[in-house]
Amino acid sequence: MAIKTVTHLNFRGEARAALAFYQAVFGGKQAALSYRDAQAVQDESEADQIMWGEVDSDAGFHIMAYDVPGRLDWNRGEIPFFVSVRGDGAEEISGYWDRLKEGGAIIQPLGPAGWSPLYGMVRDRFGVTWVLDVAAAG
Repeated sequence: MAIKTVTHLNFRGEARAALAFYQAVFGGKQAALSYRDAQAVQDESEADQIMWGEVDSDAGFHIMAYDVPGRLDWNRGEIPFFVSVRGDGAEEISGYWDRLKEGGAIIQPLGPAGWSPLYGMVRDRFGVTWVLDVAAAG
């Protein structure tokens, strides 16, 4: 039996833009279902927001997202979670890094670390904190 963990991101009206951004960074296929598509509209102003969405790539990147309806409490928070992306090569990780940092803030510059030949932490333009590193050999 196998289990797969997928990070699920919660937004307030930004899920569609966030999914498009992550698809541009990591590639893959994007799917999205609005509240209108699901016939689950409770507030007409939120009908075209995302009830369920994902980006899934053949390289193994998979993320889900939705827009929390206005009737529910939601707070983006300071750093409520990290999304960790570990790759086998510096070129791959550097490419993701370069795209994620656009419009974001670097928390830990990309460079060598005690456990990895390349490690960095960046908060993207949507407030999501990403930890990227290259798997250590051996």
